[in-house]
Amino acid sequence: MTTYSHSHHDHEGHDHEEHQHTGSSHGHDHPEHASSNDGHDHHGHGHHGHSHAPNNKKGLLIALLITGGIMFLEFFGGLITNSLALLSDSGHMLSDTGSLALSLVAMIFAVKPASVKNTYGFYRFEVLAALFNGVTLFVIAGFIIWEAIQRFAEPPAVASGSMMIIAAIGLLANLVSAWMLMRKSDVKDNLNVRSAYLHIIGDALGSVGAILAGLIMALSGWYAADPIISVLVALLILRSAWGVVKHAFHILMEGTPGNINAARVKAALLELEGVLDVHDLHIWTITSGLNAISCHLLVEDKPNAQHILQQSVSLLEQRFNLSHATIQVETSELQHGLLKV
Repeated sequence: MTTYSHSHHDHEGHDHEEHQHTGSSHGHDHPEHASSNDGHDHHGHGHHGHSHAPNNKKGLLIALLITGGIMFLEFFGGLITNSLALLSDSGHMLSDTGSLALSLVAMIFAVKPASVKNTYGFYRFEVLAALFNGVTLFVIAGFIIWEAIQRFAEPPAVASGSMMIIAAIGLLANLVSAWMLMRKSDVKDNLNVRSAYLHIIGDALGSVGAILAGLIMALSGWYAADPIISVLVALLILRSAWGVVKHAFHILMEGTPGNINAARVKAALLELEGVLDVHDLHIWTITSGLNAISCHLLVEDKPNAQHILQQSVSLLEQRFNLSHATIQVETSELQHGLLKV
């Protein structure tokens, strides 16, 4: 007997149902299940940490508007004051604006229903956009470093006073954005919001760097401080960009989520009574906060496959927060869909 358990998307509520399919027309009923007449048991699950409340969108939108406005202020202010530090910080803010916009767009696209061509819906849009954003950040950081190298030989004069005023406004705006995210969103539990929050904190550090460069130039006239601070901010951008690109690439390559140990998952399943072997184990990320697992369980030749299936589904959800599961239960007579003779 071969038994499957898999979940599919309820795109209106972001809930997922665990389906248990059995080769017989009579399955074992459990209190958690509502049995249908076709022999299939349905078990409802929600994806923890992947539901997007209206407050998340409101907090992100406010932070996006503030960060985007200050980005343009620092960009044009850098051109006017001839400050590369301001221009580099505006580049860093561009990355944060993209991150905030990405989180908003991902929330909007996540509610779009799945189709025959897109059975997972549009969850992966977030990953593709993150990859594009990361590559763009490398280009921005490269431009800043190249320009800084050109300025090291003969650092141009910088209007340090105006530069510090603009950077101070940027710092204040970053602190307001961070506060709005903490007030309107679940920064601790929502991966997207937490990522955007960390980007904004990084922006605040960039603004502090620009203020420091302006102060050094105002007190000493040492204009080389501007390109030096710019390089430091560019390196900060590269560090963020590398993390984004690496994470996005790992997801697109169907890599195991960083917070899940596949060996421990396998060992936990093998501890279940009646389970002889676990193979074809795959754990991957559909999008941030939404992980999935599929595997085959070889069990003893006893009529308890449904019970083992229920135990494995509960174990995966409770211990590893893997509620989107596809499990195939096999006996000695039926493995990998091939009947043994």
